Amino acid sequence: MSAYSLAFAPLLPPAVLWVFAALALAVTVLGLLSRRRGALLRALGLGLVLLALTDPSLVRENRKPLRDVVAIVVDESGSQTIGNRAQQTQKALADLKKRLQALGDVDIRTIEASRDDTENNGTRLFSALNEGLADVPAERIGGVFMITDGIVHDIPANVAALGFKAPLHAFITGHEGERDRRIELVTAPRFGIVGKDVTLELRVLDTANGTEPVVLHVRRDGNPIADVTAAIGETISVPVKIEHGGPNVVELEVEALPDELTAINNKAVLTIDGVRDKLKVLLVSGEPNQGERMWRNLLKSDANVDLVHFTILRPPEKQDGTPINELSLIAFPTADLFGRKISDFDLIIFDRYSNQAILPSVYLENIVRYVRAGGALMIAAGPDFASPDGIYYSPLGALAPAEPSGNVIQEAFRPAITAIGAKHPVTRGLPGSDETPPAWSRWFRQVDANVNRGTSVLSGADNKPLLVLSHEDKGRVALLLSDQMWLWARGFEGGGPHLALLRRLAHWLMKEPELEEEALRATADGEELTIERQSLKDQIPPVEVFAPSGKKTTVTLAPTQPGLSHATIKVSELGLYRVTDGALSALVNVGPENPREFQEVVSTAEKLRPLAEATGGTVRRIGVSGSSDVSLPRIVAMHSSPVYGGSDYAAIKRTDAAQVTGIGIAPLAIGFLGLLFLLASTIAAWLYEGRSRGVRA
Repeated sequence: MSAYSLAFAPLLPPAVLWVFAALALAVTVLGLLSRRRGALLRALGLGLVLLALTDPSLVRENRKPLRDVVAIVVDESGSQTIGNRAQQTQKALADLKKRLQALGDVDIRTIEASRDDTENNGTRLFSALNEGLADVPAERIGGVFMITDGIVHDIPANVAALGFKAPLHAFITGHEGERDRRIELVTAPRFGIVGKDVTLELRVLDTANGTEPVVLHVRRDGNPIADVTAAIGETISVPVKIEHGGPNVVELEVEALPDELTAINNKAVLTIDGVRDKLKVLLVSGEPNQGERMWRNLLKSDANVDLVHFTILRPPEKQDGTPINELSLIAFPTADLFGRKISDFDLIIFDRYSNQAILPSVYLENIVRYVRAGGALMIAAGPDFASPDGIYYSPLGALAPAEPSGNVIQEAFRPAITAIGAKHPVTRGLPGSDETPPAWSRWFRQVDANVNRGTSVLSGADNKPLLVLSHEDKGRVALLLSDQMWLWARGFEGGGPHLALLRRLAHWLMKEPELEEEALRATADGEELTIERQSLKDQIPPVEVFAPSGKKTTVTLAPTQPGLSHATIKVSELGLYRVTDGALSALVNVGPENPREFQEVVSTAEKLRPLAEATGGTVRRIGVSGSSDVSLPRIVAMHSSPVYGGSDYAAIKRTDAAQVTGIGIAPLAIGFLGLLFLLASTIAAWLYEGRSRGVRA
């Protein structure tokens, strides 16, 4: 196929040619106004000279027709897996390809817009379209077909943003009249104060606009906490108490309807990180000792700690006659601290306190009740712990995990981590523990005691227990059988990891999840689910993983370090997974919480209609009577037109695009032909004027 066109290559600058043209026009006009004969022939000659100066050429292009590019964008997002949409999509794709191939001269580009679980961006068909046609010139695009449920989240604002001029047709899967009920979160806080409520705001929506109220089930970490009645479309507030630090997984769920499209969005999941406002610590110091300053400096150095220090400066046996009203400016609020307000404290520490009748037994019994109700107690024992006046023989003895033998060991020893302590998160991997003996300074005093419950994680002289941890009902107790930790704090012989140890102890006592000695954890990264089991046991049983659909997988964990076992598996479903070993359970959400892809799942033709019709294309449903069958319109080809579709057909645009394979150029103003025209016009003007002179003569 050949095409012809004129091309110009001026021999002079355009400005000079315009000046020459103006002068030629002026000469011609003056000649015509003065009625001089031959003015038109002179104008013809000047025009031919001007034409010669533009160097015109006849260009012949040999062109090879190119096939029209037609894109088929296949929606493979999560909502396309609902019902029989996936089957409809595959059947429509196969049928559409056959019909386009039958047109001839069509290059079909199949673009799969696959699901992306790592980002909560929803269905992005037009981003996939732009990537799939990035190497195709816009003038070659003859049309775009989209096979989708119509729920698209990146629709351009106008036709110009498409970047091509061709019809867009949308074939909608699914069926008319689909019904879906879902939970929409209005306000969902990401953080909450431990021990306090956070408020969630949400709505229950129903495409059928039902009027009957529904029951909303609320669970925290898999445990039911409330059932709330909600009206359809009404915003309700749901209070949830943050029980512990770290992730608190909250589930909100309404019952699925029998005729509902899917139950995926009947549940909303969010993770609220629990944080502590202020750590309230009550430090009770008995006999003055060098470790007292260590405790006070440690607790006062942390801005997140509110410290109340109750210290005995003058024991009862040391009477010097000073009147009681001169011992202090104000009375110490003992009754409040150890009575009405005892539950306000997160941690109580007894440092070398002996049963000196300073605190009545009723106050110590209050502490016992406080611990068993969920409180935390630490006892830093001195030599007095081994005496009959020690607090072991007070009501607090009911909480002490070790019984003193009555002996105090006075010899140098180096604290060491026990075999079970190597598995415990409080003592595992303490700085300096990787050496033998540990790279810590020596201590010189230890209370001899026998462990009657709990776990000894540090040992001292003759491998006797040095630090014992125990659970007491809902609370926890730590017993340190030495008053020599201040040597580490002072840097004696290089010191030791007192800061790391005491901080871990405090967090364990307050039930921080990362320091639980028996814990099952699960984390998700994309499509990888990592399971971690913390345990003091020698044998770790396999765990069972339950997918959102209920599918069960058994996973064997492999030890990675003392007390820790891991496993990583691939998962394919979005939603909340439950991991359990029979005794412990963990919840983890795979993918974005409440993914945008499943917030709306009812198929629709209205979202794409404005854009498609603006391009001259069409939007139509292709599903047949609730089945997986599809019905496609006729596919035809048309040349440029404002409309490319009707009730029974959808058309592509013939672009007439071609590739130039060769070029021929024939100059018109130079050579024999140009000279012939120029001489002919000059001779004609000369003859005409010569005849005119002869007639006048």
